[in-house]
Amino acid sequence: MNSGGEQGGSSVSDEEWERFLRESEEGVRDAPQEPSARARMVTRRLHEEDAQDGNGRGWRTYSPARPRRRTGWYVAGILAALAVVLWVLAPDRVTHLFGAGGAGSAPDATPLGAETAPPTGPPPSTGTLRGTRAEPFRGSPAARWADGAAGISVPAPRATAWMDEAQVAKALDRSRDFLVASSLDREVLRGARPSEAIAYINPKQPREQEFIETSLRSPSEKYDPLVLFSRFDPDRTSLVGDVVKVRGRLSYEEGPGPHHALRVTTDVTYVYPVVAAAGDPDEVTRVIVRRQVVMDWQNPEKVVTKAGTFSVHSNMIHTTNAGCRTHNGFLTPTFDGPGASDGPTADPYDRSAPVVSPERDGECGTATRS
Repeated sequence: MNSGGEQGGSSVSDEEWERFLRESEEGVRDAPQEPSARARMVTRRLHEEDAQDGNGRGWRTYSPARPRRRTGWYVAGILAALAVVLWVLAPDRVTHLFGAGGAGSAPDATPLGAETAPPTGPPPSTGTLRGTRAEPFRGSPAARWADGAAGISVPAPRATAWMDEAQVAKALDRSRDFLVASSLDREVLRGARPSEAIAYINPKQPREQEFIETSLRSPSEKYDPLVLFSRFDPDRTSLVGDVVKVRGRLSYEEGPGPHHALRVTTDVTYVYPVVAAAGDPDEVTRVIVRRQVVMDWQNPEKVVTKAGTFSVHSNMIHTTNAGCRTHNGFLTPTFDGPGASDGPTADPYDRSAPVVSPERDGECGTATRS
């Protein structure tokens, strides 16, 4: 062993040497960890930039492109997810928040899904644009509604009252067929007799049959065919295009009483674009009809009825720009703008309100939009 004072000799004792070898094998726990390859790369680049720019701009301006892009996509992803959640929870409010249809923005043309439950409020504003022949529903919430029968939502059938599931399905289909024949048939809309629609109504219901025949022959305030049928006077009014916008739904339950009829309630709004038959061919206006017809599908074994027909339990109607006190059997629009009245105001597109509320039943009011 060389002495500790000898030049060039080892000054490490045997104990220290053994500890060094042992720690080398086990690893020193408190030794600093080697920086990662990315950390080394960043550090090297920073030092290189500092060497090139003595004032330190390299450090302050260093901003790797890849991390910045990743941050942007991360933020965009969060915003997109939040937008989806808000749209699912409150689509109308999201539409209103971004001003769809308002001044300076294009109206939302996204088709609405089927109405499967009563809405909780009116649709958002869509601006004040008037309809044209090319776009008869421009400026109207109905622009997003389905065309014709596709806008009538029919629920899934289940065995109810005296009917099994298949019979309920057939009754629901025939209920919708009646609505198509009474409110969407092109010939009926042009004033023809609604023979197909009448065929769905129980012929053994004498009072209803008397009402129908009297209302078509001699319409009046008491006998008004419009509570069941949509009709225009072809000498005065012409339909624009082939599309009627529709939104509504059917619901059903077991009716009260000893006969346990299947009671089907229909609540549907129709929007008809029209022009004056002998006036300005480009002055398009809209007639809005919301009609509720309640039908009882009776058991032929217990009630005098014709199989495949329903008995009218009740009907209600609310119209806009259809001639409030004009009882001529036709929807009679005004083409120089609907006149205001002293009655209450109402939004004809608000399907969350009752069809005819007590305060405006029998009154002429002012529509807040058309």
